[in-house]
Amino acid sequence: MYDKSVVVQNQLGLYARPATFFIQKANEFKSTIWVEKEERRVNAKSLLGILSLAVVGGTEIRIIADGEDEQEAVQQLVKLVETGLSEKNEENA
Repeated sequence: MYDKSVVVQNQLGLYARPATFFIQKANEFKSTIWVEKEERRVNAKSLLGILSLAVVGGTEIRIIADGEDEQEAVQQLVKLVETGLSEKNEENA
């Protein structure tokens, strides 16, 4: 298991469009991946799960992965969050 905390840079947080980019990236990995906000943990590959966290900009979240590509998964998802979760950044991630 591998995890890392990151502060959401996107001012609006993980609303529908950025959450979709995040989920698409998470689905590229074989590992099981979660996003944790405070004491609540959801499946990082679930749009409803991510949206239910109501993550706004400036919020710290923890990305947790367990599986054969766990480190790469966490590192790439953290990078995506740090760059603001936009379409332009998704193309470069």
